[in-house]
Amino acid sequence: DFICVFWHFANRKVFFMLIDSHIHVFPDALAPKVIPKLAAISGYDNQTDGTLSSTLEKMREWGVDKGVFLSIATKPSQQKSINDFCASIASDTVIPFGSVHPDAPDWESEMERIVALGLKGIKLHPDYQDFDMDEPRVLPIFQKARDLGLCVVVHAGFDPLSPKHIHCRPQACRQVLDACPGIKLILAHMGGMRLWDDVEKWLVGAPVWLDTACCAGEIDPIQLERMIKSHGAEKILFASDCPWSDPRREKVMIEALDLPQREKDAIFSQNILRLLDL
Repeated sequence: DFICVFWHFANRKVFFMLIDSHIHVFPDALAPKVIPKLAAISGYDNQTDGTLSSTLEKMREWGVDKGVFLSIATKPSQQKSINDFCASIASDTVIPFGSVHPDAPDWESEMERIVALGLKGIKLHPDYQDFDMDEPRVLPIFQKARDLGLCVVVHAGFDPLSPKHIHCRPQACRQVLDACPGIKLILAHMGGMRLWDDVEKWLVGAPVWLDTACCAGEIDPIQLERMIKSHGAEKILFASDCPWSDPRREKVMIEALDLPQREKDAIFSQNILRLLDL
């Protein structure tokens, strides 16, 4: 009996791991300039000062073991410096994704360099990079990522930067999935911030991962639970969008759902580890 109990708790430790799949940091020199501007646009209170050191300190305080750190090239000229920064912060705790800009003439070679740097994926933000998800010009980026084995995280749904123009709608995401089979696509904000009825119509059940970034307090828990059960908990990723949300809020949101503990454990860490082959 003692051996059985010891085995149970020894193997249970992995389930206590908490991995935040959606975190943002900036170089120390840029964070003091960027964070106040983004806070003013978003209306969210920042939970860190945007630097790596502040974020790692908060992660320890919050009980977050690892994080996927996302950066966005808002100008074509930023690609190389951003990806160099991302590679420089990689550690056992930090899993950085790079970025490319659709208007950069060398986005294709930069994606190959991203792989050479050892990064696991890229982040695209249709609002800050000024493209619509269903534009033909961006499809080759998704296809290239698929061919290189890179994950692609995309901001989906409403964004306060351009509240009257939704750049990434669930129906457009479904078009990308249909045109690019095999892509490892992660749609932030449960597939479309404040467009969850459309997410249920177009994306639930599709081969796509949905993260929970900034969803606490935004989505009806009944709808969230229904979406997870219909979509499959194995395709849901725990995420906060730190510094714009405290990950403990999303953790409490998920823990309150009527889901088997094994599915919550998968959401908290196992799904992203499996997706990234870690």
